[in-house]
Amino acid sequence: MPPEISVIVPMFNESGNVAPLAAQVLAALREERRTLELVLVDDASTDDTWTQIQAAHAADPRVRGVRHTRNAGQSAAVWTGFRATSAPIIATLDGDLQNDPADLPRMLAELERYDLVCGMRVARQDSFIRRISSGIARRARKAALSADFRDTGCGLRVFKRSVLDGLFPFNGFHRFMPILVHGSGAKVCEVPVNHRPRVSGVSKYGVWNRLGRGVFDLIGVAWFQKRRLRATETTEFPAKERESNPHG
Repeated sequence: MPPEISVIVPMFNESGNVAPLAAQVLAALREERRTLELVLVDDASTDDTWTQIQAAHAADPRVRGVRHTRNAGQSAAVWTGFRATSAPIIATLDGDLQNDPADLPRMLAELERYDLVCGMRVARQDSFIRRISSGIARRARKAALSADFRDTGCGLRVFKRSVLDGLFPFNGFHRFMPILVHGSGAKVCEVPVNHRPRVSGVSKYGVWNRLGRGVFDLIGVAWFQKRRLRATETTEFPAKERESNPHG
């Protein structure tokens, strides 16, 4: 039987974070009655991240590893995780341990009311410049997309697999996932989550590689939101009749 919950974590050169992340995720979901798996997607790391993923699997078979043969970016790694799993419930978080797995049970409980539950980082452990750039990006998204989510950059999310029907893969889709899912008619909410300082590895993003690419992505998503086809109610003529035996 396939797991009922898949936790997907994209990783690139996060060797020192693999073991503690696996231990924390499994500990956080210890009381979860549904079966689960932890899928670590190695985006062609140049350190020994893959070796550490293999060791984590040896320690607990619920940990699975998927490896890119070439570096493709965070969005590609997340999408690979989607394709490599079949669980009806999915959770994602970043591989740098700044997301706190202890928030997962509370977020999973919210799926009784919502289709997608997004983390909203409080007391962010980021530089002043990164916090300012996030605020600017939020205002730009609100102006261009008429949708206001406070923290679309938070990788900590839980959702029903059905929301993937409203998504398509492109480089950067993970940052627009709440907006795209909301635009498809699904119920989306943000909940406050813990944010921790990085203790191992280095950030893969800077202000400029976020800003420049983000502007192009914003234009593309704005176009799609205006042009996308949405589900509509239909009627049929002639109406289908119930099957019956005319001879009784």
